[in-house]
Amino acid sequence: MKIIVLLVIGIILYFIARGYKTEKFENIKLDIKERFDGDLLNHEAGLLVALMAKVAKADGQVCELEAEMLKHTFSDISRHFENQNEIREKLKDIYKKEKESFENTIEITEKLYKITKNHYEKRVGIIEYLLNIAFIDKEFSETELMICEDISNALKIKKEDFENLVNKFKIFYANQKANQALSLEKAYEVLESNVNDDNATLKKNYRTLVKKHHPDIVSGSGAGQDIIDQATKKLQEINEAYELIKKERKI
Repeated sequence: MKIIVLLVIGIILYFIARGYKTEKFENIKLDIKERFDGDLLNHEAGLLVALMAKVAKADGQVCELEAEMLKHTFSDISRHFENQNEIREKLKDIYKKEKESFENTIEITEKLYKITKNHYEKRVGIIEYLLNIAFIDKEFSETELMICEDISNALKIKKEDFENLVNKFKIFYANQKANQALSLEKAYEVLESNVNDDNATLKKNYRTLVKKHHPDIVSGSGAGQDIIDQATKKLQEINEAYELIKKERKI
């Protein structure tokens, strides 16, 4: 499960990185690592993390994918500093504090705008990053929309650009959901089962198919190598289908 979560995080971070990278921080120099001992809420890095906290808690909870993404972001930001361990702990403290209230959201966003006011594309990248956090649990609540829209307005993002980003994420996750549904349908087909079968029936069908296509049993019946290879591939498909359905059913 951990590997799956990290893989999803890696894919998400790859797509985000195309539009917004921590290397683009206004206050971070590329050629040398910076040492920063001041208040990180006066620094682009700290302000970004503060806004991440607002968005992540907008729906009242932080899912596993959000938690993993936040952890990787803290590490990615802090590695640009000489005192990276100290910075990472400070970023975590900012996150813990800022997730408790939405009252200063506009104030924080306006401070970030002052730092990035000459870089519109960067500000668009920031709101795209925050929207990804909001969508990562595959749900986009009214509260999340309200918080993201307030941040977008305070960053002076064009309404059209904000709406295009929201629609892009909605389409992406709708397609992902459709693909998952198709995968599950295929999995039931492979197991010669249907979605209405109970867990016991599903397990029985699985075991029957395993016995039928197990390479050792096929080999023992005198089949040729080509048939054995086909049986091996079929058995792998059966196992993958069963694991997918078990995960969906949480069994």
